[in-house]
Amino acid sequence: MLTLDEAGLARGVRALARRDPDLARLARQHGPPPLWARAPGFPTLIYIILEQQVSLASARAAFERLTAAGRGAVTPRRLLRFDDAELKAIGFSRQKAGYARALATAILTGAFDLEALPGLDDPAARAELIRQKGIGPWTADIYLLMALGRPDVWPHGDLALAVAVQEVKGLAQRPTYAALTEMSAAWRPWRAVAARMFWQHYLRQRGRSD
Repeated sequence: MLTLDEAGLARGVRALARRDPDLARLARQHGPPPLWARAPGFPTLIYIILEQQVSLASARAAFERLTAAGRGAVTPRRLLRFDDAELKAIGFSRQKAGYARALATAILTGAFDLEALPGLDDPAARAELIRQKGIGPWTADIYLLMALGRPDVWPHGDLALAVAVQEVKGLAQRPTYAALTEMSAAWRPWRAVAARMFWQHYLRQRGRSD
Protein backbone atom coordinates (compact mmCIF):
# COMPACT_ATOMS: atom_id res chain seq x y z
CA MET A 1 0.00 0.00 0.00
CA LEU A 2 1.16 3.54 -0.78
CA THR A 3 2.29 5.39 2.35
CA LEU A 4 2.46 9.15 2.55
CA ASP A 5 5.86 10.62 3.43
CA GLU A 6 7.20 14.18 3.38
CA ALA A 7 7.97 14.03 -0.34
CA GLY A 8 4.53 12.63 -1.13
CA LEU A 9 2.92 15.27 1.08
CA ALA A 10 4.67 18.05 -0.83
CA ARG A 11 3.67 16.44 -4.13
CA GLY A 12 0.06 16.26 -2.98
CA VAL A 13 0.05 19.91 -1.92
CA ARG A 14 1.32 20.95 -5.35
CA ALA A 15 -1.29 18.83 -7.13
CA LEU A 16 -4.12 20.20 -5.01
CA ALA A 17 -2.92 23.80 -5.41
CA ARG A 18 -3.05 23.44 -9.20
CA ARG A 19 -6.71 22.46 -9.18
CA ASP A 20 -8.19 24.29 -6.18
CA PRO A 21 -7.57 28.06 -5.80
CA ASP A 22 -8.51 28.01 -2.12
CA LEU A 23 -5.99 25.28 -1.35
CA ALA A 24 -3.44 27.15 -3.44
CA ARG A 25 -4.01 30.14 -1.16
CA LEU A 26 -3.50 27.97 1.92
CA ALA A 27 -0.28 26.62 0.46
CA ARG A 28 1.01 30.15 -0.14
CA GLN A 29 0.02 31.31 3.34
CA HIS A 30 1.20 28.37 5.38
CA GLY A 31 3.41 26.16 3.23
CA PRO A 32 3.06 22.36 3.37
CA PRO A 33 1.17 21.14 6.45
CA PRO A 34 2.76 18.86 9.04
CA LEU A 35 2.66 15.16 8.27
CA TRP A 36 1.36 14.45 11.78
CA ALA A 37 2.49 10.84 11.40
CA ARG A 38 1.93 8.40 14.25
CA ALA A 39 3.41 4.95 14.73
CA PRO A 40 0.96 2.21 13.80
CA GLY A 41 -0.11 -0.05 16.64
CA PHE A 42 -2.13 -0.38 19.81
CA PRO A 43 -0.90 2.80 21.58
CA THR A 44 -1.88 5.03 18.67
CA LEU A 45 -5.31 3.46 18.35
CA ILE A 46 -5.92 3.97 22.06
CA TYR A 47 -4.75 7.57 21.70
CA ILE A 48 -7.27 8.15 18.90
CA ILE A 49 -10.03 6.63 21.03
CA LEU A 50 -9.11 9.11 23.75
CA GLU A 51 -9.40 11.91 21.18
CA GLN A 52 -13.01 11.07 20.39
CA GLN A 53 -15.19 14.13 21.07
CA VAL A 54 -12.68 15.91 23.34
CA SER A 55 -10.01 18.56 22.83
CA LEU A 56 -6.58 17.57 21.56
CA ALA A 57 -5.03 18.88 24.76
CA SER A 58 -7.28 16.76 26.97
CA ALA A 59 -6.59 13.62 24.95
CA ARG A 60 -2.84 14.26 24.97
CA ALA A 61 -2.82 14.73 28.75
CA ALA A 62 -4.78 11.51 29.27
CA PHE A 63 -2.48 9.56 26.98
CA GLU A 64 0.57 10.91 28.78
CA ARG A 65 -0.92 9.76 32.10
CA LEU A 66 -1.64 6.36 30.59
CA THR A 67 1.94 6.05 29.34
CA ALA A 68 3.30 7.05 32.75
CA ALA A 69 1.02 4.60 34.53
CA GLY A 70 2.18 1.87 32.19
CA ARG A 71 5.81 2.73 32.95
CA GLY A 72 6.46 4.00 29.48
CA ALA A 73 4.60 1.33 27.52
CA VAL A 74 0.98 1.09 26.43
CA THR A 75 0.20 -2.56 25.70
CA PRO A 76 -3.01 -4.61 25.75
CA ARG A 77 -1.89 -6.60 28.80
CA ARG A 78 -0.91 -3.53 30.79
CA LEU A 79 -4.12 -1.72 29.95
CA LEU A 80 -6.22 -4.65 31.15
CA ARG A 81 -4.50 -4.50 34.54
CA PHE A 82 -6.04 -1.09 35.30
CA ASP A 83 -9.31 -1.10 37.19
CA ASP A 84 -12.19 1.32 36.61
CA ALA A 85 -10.95 3.87 39.14
CA GLU A 86 -7.45 3.89 37.66
CA LEU A 87 -8.71 4.37 34.11
CA LYS A 88 -11.04 7.14 35.25
CA ALA A 89 -8.14 8.91 36.96
CA ILE A 90 -6.10 8.61 33.77
CA GLY A 91 -8.87 10.28 31.78
CA PHE A 92 -11.01 7.50 30.34
CA SER A 93 -14.75 7.93 30.46
CA ARG A 94 -16.66 4.79 31.38
CA GLN A 95 -17.54 4.29 27.72
CA LYS A 96 -13.98 4.76 26.46
CA ALA A 97 -12.65 2.42 29.15
CA GLY A 98 -14.98 -0.23 27.77
CA TYR A 99 -13.77 0.43 24.23
CA ALA A 100 -10.11 0.21 25.27
CA ARG A 101 -10.63 -3.03 27.16
CA ALA A 102 -12.58 -4.57 24.28
CA LEU A 103 -9.79 -3.63 21.86
CA ALA A 104 -7.08 -5.01 24.14
CA THR A 105 -9.00 -8.26 24.59
CA ALA A 106 -9.65 -8.64 20.86
CA ILE A 107 -5.94 -8.26 20.14
CA LEU A 108 -4.83 -10.67 22.86
CA THR A 109 -7.35 -13.33 21.83
CA GLY A 110 -6.50 -13.00 18.15
CA ALA A 111 -9.98 -11.79 17.25
CA PHE A 112 -8.43 -8.63 15.78
CA ASP A 113 -5.09 -8.59 13.97
CA LEU A 114 -3.99 -4.97 14.15
CA GLU A 115 -0.63 -5.77 12.59
CA ALA A 116 -2.33 -7.04 9.42
CA LEU A 117 -3.89 -3.68 8.58
CA PRO A 118 -0.89 -2.21 6.71
CA GLY A 119 -1.26 -4.98 4.12
CA LEU A 120 -4.92 -4.25 3.44
CA ASP A 121 -6.34 -1.67 1.07
CA ASP A 122 -8.22 1.29 2.50
CA PRO A 123 -11.78 -0.14 2.40
CA ALA A 124 -10.69 -3.48 3.89
CA ALA A 125 -8.59 -1.90 6.64
CA ARG A 126 -11.39 0.51 7.48
CA ALA A 127 -13.91 -2.33 7.66
CA GLU A 128 -11.66 -4.33 10.00
CA LEU A 129 -11.30 -1.35 12.31
CA ILE A 130 -15.00 -0.53 12.36
CA ARG A 131 -15.80 -4.12 13.35
CA GLN A 132 -14.22 -3.37 16.73
CA LYS A 133 -16.35 -2.00 19.56
CA GLY A 134 -16.01 1.76 19.92
CA ILE A 135 -14.23 2.31 16.61
CA GLY A 136 -16.42 4.25 14.24
CA PRO A 137 -15.73 5.86 10.87
CA TRP A 138 -13.85 8.86 12.31
CA THR A 139 -11.52 6.77 14.49
CA ALA A 140 -10.86 4.34 11.64
CA ASP A 141 -10.19 7.14 9.17
CA ILE A 142 -7.80 8.96 11.51
CA TYR A 143 -5.86 5.72 12.04
CA LEU A 144 -5.64 5.14 8.29
CA LEU A 145 -4.58 8.73 7.68
CA MET A 146 -2.06 9.24 10.49
CA ALA A 147 -0.83 5.78 11.48
CA LEU A 148 -0.93 4.01 8.12
CA GLY A 149 -0.17 7.14 6.10
CA ARG A 150 -2.82 6.52 3.47
CA PRO A 151 -2.91 9.48 1.05
CA ASP A 152 -6.57 9.34 -0.01
CA VAL A 153 -8.57 9.16 3.22
CA TRP A 154 -11.07 11.83 4.26
CA PRO A 155 -11.96 11.64 7.98
CA HIS A 156 -15.74 11.42 8.18
CA GLY A 157 -17.25 13.31 11.10
CA ASP A 158 -14.35 15.65 11.88
CA LEU A 159 -15.69 18.92 13.31
CA ALA A 160 -12.47 20.88 12.83
CA LEU A 161 -12.48 20.00 9.13
CA ALA A 162 -16.09 21.12 8.80
CA VAL A 163 -15.25 24.47 10.41
CA ALA A 164 -12.09 24.91 8.33
CA VAL A 165 -13.80 24.11 5.03
CA GLN A 166 -16.55 26.60 5.84
CA GLU A 167 -13.95 29.29 6.57
CA VAL A 168 -11.66 28.58 3.63
CA LYS A 169 -14.48 28.20 1.12
CA GLY A 170 -16.45 31.16 2.50
CA LEU A 171 -19.60 29.11 2.98
CA ALA A 172 -22.63 30.66 4.65
CA GLN A 173 -23.22 27.55 6.73
CA ARG A 174 -21.06 24.80 8.11
CA PRO A 175 -21.28 21.86 5.69
CA THR A 176 -22.72 18.60 6.91
CA TYR A 177 -20.40 15.62 7.14
CA ALA A 178 -22.18 14.02 4.19
CA ALA A 179 -21.70 17.19 2.15
CA LEU A 180 -18.03 17.30 3.14
CA THR A 181 -17.53 13.74 1.94
CA GLU A 182 -19.05 14.70 -1.41
CA MET A 183 -16.87 17.80 -1.62
CA SER A 184 -13.76 15.78 -0.83
CA ALA A 185 -14.14 13.83 -4.07
CA ALA A 186 -12.64 16.84 -5.84
CA TRP A 187 -9.41 16.32 -3.91
CA ARG A 188 -8.82 12.69 -4.87
CA PRO A 189 -6.33 11.00 -4.79
CA TRP A 190 -4.92 13.39 -2.16
CA ARG A 191 -7.83 13.75 0.27
CA ALA A 192 -5.59 13.07 3.28
CA VAL A 193 -3.31 15.90 2.14
CA ALA A 194 -6.29 18.23 1.75
CA ALA A 195 -7.41 17.29 5.26
CA ARG A 196 -4.00 18.21 6.64
CA MET A 197 -4.10 21.55 4.84
CA PHE A 198 -7.50 22.36 6.34
CA TRP A 199 -6.37 21.23 9.80
CA GLN A 200 -3.32 23.46 9.51
CA HIS A 201 -5.58 26.40 8.66
CA TYR A 202 -7.87 25.59 11.60
CA LEU A 203 -4.99 25.53 14.06
CA ARG A 204 -3.28 28.65 12.70
CA GLN A 205 -6.54 30.60 12.88
CA ARG A 206 -6.73 29.71 16.54
CA GLY A 207 -3.13 30.45 17.34
CA ARG A 208 -2.06 26.82 17.57
CA SER A 209 0.29 24.62 15.56
CA ASP A 210 -0.29 21.13 16.98
